[in-house]
Amino acid sequence: MSDDLPLAAEFPAATREQWQGLVARVLKGKPFDTLVARTADGLAIEPLYARAHEPSTAGRAQARWQVMGRIDHPDPSAANAQALEELDGGANGLVLVGAGSLGANGYGLMPVADTIARALEGVYLDAGIAIEFDLGPQTKDLPLALAALVKGLVPASLDIRCGFDPLGASVRNGGFPVPWAQFAPLAAALAADLAAQGFTRSLLVADGRAVHGAGGTEAQELAYVTAVAVTYLRALEARGIALPDARRMIFFRLAADADQFLTIAKFRALRQLWARIEESCGLAPAPAFIAAETAWRMMTRNDPQVNILRATIATFTAAIGGADAITVLPFTAACGLPDGFARRVARNTQLVLIEEAGLARVADPTAGTGWSEALTNELCHAAWALFQEIDAMGGAPAALEEGFIQGKVAAARAERERAVATRKDTIVGANEFPDLGEAPAAVLDVARVSVPAMPVAVEIEPLPQTRLAEPYEALRDASDRTLSATGARPKVFLANLGASADFTERATFAKNFFEASGIAALGNDGFANRDDLVAAFKTSGARLACLCGTDADYARAAADTARALKEAGARALYLAGRPGAHEDAWRAAGIDSFIHAGCDVLAILQAGHQVR
Repeated sequence: MSDDLPLAAEFPAATREQWQGLVARVLKGKPFDTLVARTADGLAIEPLYARAHEPSTAGRAQARWQVMGRIDHPDPSAANAQALEELDGGANGLVLVGAGSLGANGYGLMPVADTIARALEGVYLDAGIAIEFDLGPQTKDLPLALAALVKGLVPASLDIRCGFDPLGASVRNGGFPVPWAQFAPLAAALAADLAAQGFTRSLLVADGRAVHGAGGTEAQELAYVTAVAVTYLRALEARGIALPDARRMIFFRLAADADQFLTIAKFRALRQLWARIEESCGLAPAPAFIAAETAWRMMTRNDPQVNILRATIATFTAAIGGADAITVLPFTAACGLPDGFARRVARNTQLVLIEEAGLARVADPTAGTGWSEALTNELCHAAWALFQEIDAMGGAPAALEEGFIQGKVAAARAERERAVATRKDTIVGANEFPDLGEAPAAVLDVARVSVPAMPVAVEIEPLPQTRLAEPYEALRDASDRTLSATGARPKVFLANLGASADFTERATFAKNFFEASGIAALGNDGFANRDDLVAAFKTSGARLACLCGTDADYARAAADTARALKEAGARALYLAGRPGAHEDAWRAAGIDSFIHAGCDVLAILQAGHQVR
């Protein structure tokens, strides 16, 4: 007897046309395209996909990814304690973060002779532990110290990723120390020397975090790392290193953020792009090694606990997308140097997904799904087109010198910043759902470190590394300074009109709106008449006021209430809602700004902080 229960066989197969008919009834005449979303690269995300007929394979080679712990304490002894704690807690790899590197965020190992020996004391490098470097221009010699440290061991048996990235370091430093034509042979010679000592894998890294952290798109990040990897491949080949050996000397590092579909597709697309490069070189494609780090640009300093959720989504997407190693930024990283608890949460984020969610049991879970195959393919095409533009200019070094890559990324960053300013893109804890009463995050009492910039012979425009929440955090800082100096934050009086049921929705919107910048919203239960409202405003001591009510209440009382509040001393007056045909009359009555979905939230809040 068969155990199959073909229940669906008794029902007629559903068709796409039937689904579209149901959708059309819901849309009520609106075009179907209203359900189609667009990525920052302009790629369409459809509301429904059919199963892919020819699934691709884009997963990692091994089943389980490496759980990497960040080692970034400037004191080597404290860094050693971090390393041992990470390994004892379940990590099977360490990322040694050099000061001044792309991922240092103000901390990191200093370029001192015995730093590596002290930081790795008691760590058994031949016990299957992965070591990866995140290097800056000033800390490029740290892997050489490790190479000297492992004498007596067989380098080929160790899992060490040196992470030299001369192009990325130059972007970080603002230029090349010598023209690239002279710089490339030096980098290739360093790799050749290490290869002669037995270090033949993962010497150079193409690091996409430079583009992602500067606000770039997924296709831009992919095109950049592909172009950088090809540049390194050519430099190694020019040194006389055979292409099959040269490609093993290169690995990739991508940022993983909370946009789960795009991040999954991005990691899958990179494997396909690199396979295309290998085929163009006459090589049979071999699995590329891709490391992931949860994105710096999505982190917030305020309400940092939400970063745990962001990091969990980002880790999930990197794992599903096929990352070979994942590093999770601790949730307090934007507040200072994370303590042991924050690092433990970061580490356990991965361990739970491996051990309890079982994400490592399937190599490429989204293979064959319509959305993943379509989005991966579209990202490949967009990234390849941009890569070809870069290559036609002479490759990544020339494109960076001319500012071509920086210009593309700057345009994308401007669009992203505009979306955050208007709250089209929501950042919980920053531009939405702020908490002015939150306790400060616990971080280590360690001063930030700085390393001097390296000399530059050929200047290039750097790619600035920013977090999207920073403009709102700057306003919160201004509010904190006012609180410290005067004992009170800047405040806005909510001039609620009508009954509580009438004004609550817009009063809640206004509170959320203003407190995103640290301007405390003074709520109330409404007022019996206008005189009571004005008296309450005078008593509040606020310089700002915001009318909150229904459209009917506004039509009846907004103009008179606005004039009364201005006469009572309101320096800036807002109305929660769209003005429509009343705008001219209401502005004439004294209303300065209208707050609503789609308005420039950041500009209005910045102006509000200037009111005295």
